[in-house]
Amino acid sequence: MNKHEGIPDPEKIKEILDVVSEKVPGLLREFSDLLYSPKSAKQYAEAAAIFYKELKAAGMTDEQAFELTSQYLSTLNLGKMMSKFGGHQGHHE
Repeated sequence: MNKHEGIPDPEKIKEILDVVSEKVPGLLREFSDLLYSPKSAKQYAEAAAIFYKELKAAGMTDEQAFELTSQYLSTLNLGKMMSKFGGHQGHHE
């Protein structure tokens, strides 16, 4: 079996890297705006407080509630980023 099977040719790799280097700075700025804007921070804090309170009310320990709240916020961040960037495809073309 050829271990190089499935690896793109150098021209294709260069093309991919060109696109990445063009788009990454803008994406990083948007990630930063999305994650650290005051509005987002307030929404996440409110969501976390409600989620944590409900877990505690269901009888979980502080540690369990904290861990699950952290995971919940991670999925919120990821979901929000994915939906935000999904609308930007083809933006630079």
